[in-house]
Amino acid sequence: MKKRVKLTFPQQLIREPVIFMMAKKYDIMPNIRRARVTETVGEMILELEGENENIEKGIEFLRQQGINVELVEGDIVE
Repeated sequence: MKKRVKLTFPQQLIREPVIFMMAKKYDIMPNIRRARVTETVGEMILELEGENENIEKGIEFLRQQGINVELVEGDIVE
Protein backbone atom coordinates (compact mmCIF):
# COMPACT_ATOMS: atom_id res chain seq x y z
CA MET A 1 0.00 0.00 0.00
CA LYS A 2 1.13 3.57 -0.70
CA LYS A 3 -0.05 6.76 0.93
CA ARG A 4 1.03 10.36 0.29
CA VAL A 5 1.23 12.79 3.17
CA LYS A 6 2.28 16.39 3.70
CA LEU A 7 4.37 16.96 6.81
CA THR A 8 4.90 20.32 8.49
CA PHE A 9 7.69 20.25 11.07
CA PRO A 10 7.92 22.59 14.05
CA GLN A 11 11.22 24.45 14.25
CA GLN A 12 12.67 22.27 17.03
CA LEU A 13 12.25 19.08 14.93
CA ILE A 14 13.74 20.29 11.63
CA ARG A 15 17.14 18.72 12.34
CA GLU A 16 15.84 15.55 14.04
CA PRO A 17 15.81 12.19 12.15
CA VAL A 18 12.10 11.54 12.78
CA ILE A 19 11.43 10.17 9.25
CA PHE A 20 14.26 7.65 9.67
CA MET A 21 13.00 6.63 13.12
CA MET A 22 9.43 6.16 11.82
CA ALA A 23 10.61 4.17 8.79
CA LYS A 24 12.80 1.86 10.86
CA LYS A 25 10.32 1.36 13.71
CA TYR A 26 7.30 0.58 11.48
CA ASP A 27 9.02 -0.99 8.43
CA ILE A 28 7.89 1.79 6.07
CA MET A 29 9.73 2.90 2.95
CA PRO A 30 9.51 6.71 2.64
CA ASN A 31 10.00 8.40 -0.72
CA ILE A 32 10.52 12.16 -0.57
CA ARG A 33 8.49 13.75 -3.37
CA ARG A 34 9.09 17.37 -2.41
CA ALA A 35 10.75 19.19 0.48
CA ARG A 36 11.33 22.77 1.62
CA VAL A 37 13.42 23.39 4.69
CA THR A 38 14.54 26.69 6.17
CA GLU A 39 15.86 27.62 9.60
CA THR A 40 12.31 28.12 10.89
CA VAL A 41 10.06 25.73 8.97
CA GLY A 42 10.19 22.31 7.34
CA GLU A 43 7.61 21.04 4.85
CA MET A 44 7.73 17.73 3.05
CA ILE A 45 5.56 15.64 0.76
CA LEU A 46 6.26 11.96 1.40
CA GLU A 47 5.03 8.81 -0.26
CA LEU A 48 4.88 6.07 2.36
CA GLU A 49 4.94 2.44 1.25
CA GLY A 50 4.26 -0.54 3.47
CA GLU A 51 1.51 -2.46 5.21
CA ASN A 52 -1.54 -0.25 5.80
CA GLU A 53 -1.49 -0.88 9.57
CA ASN A 54 2.19 0.07 9.76
CA ILE A 55 1.62 3.25 7.75
CA GLU A 56 -1.18 4.29 10.11
CA LYS A 57 1.04 3.62 13.14
CA GLY A 58 3.87 5.57 11.49
CA ILE A 59 1.60 8.56 10.83
CA GLU A 60 0.44 8.49 14.45
CA PHE A 61 4.09 8.35 15.59
CA LEU A 62 4.86 11.49 13.56
CA ARG A 63 1.85 13.28 15.04
CA GLN A 64 2.95 12.34 18.56
CA GLN A 65 6.33 13.93 17.84
CA GLY A 66 4.55 17.23 17.07
CA ILE A 67 4.55 17.04 13.26
CA ASN A 68 1.40 18.14 11.44
CA VAL A 69 0.38 15.36 9.02
CA GLU A 70 -2.14 15.86 6.20
CA LEU A 71 -3.18 13.27 3.62
CA VAL A 72 -2.48 14.27 0.00
CA GLU A 73 -4.82 13.08 -2.73
CA GLY A 74 -3.92 12.74 -6.41
CA ASP A 75 -0.66 13.28 -8.22
CA ILE A 76 2.03 15.69 -7.15
CA VAL A 77 3.06 18.17 -9.84
CA GLU A 78 6.84 18.11 -10.15
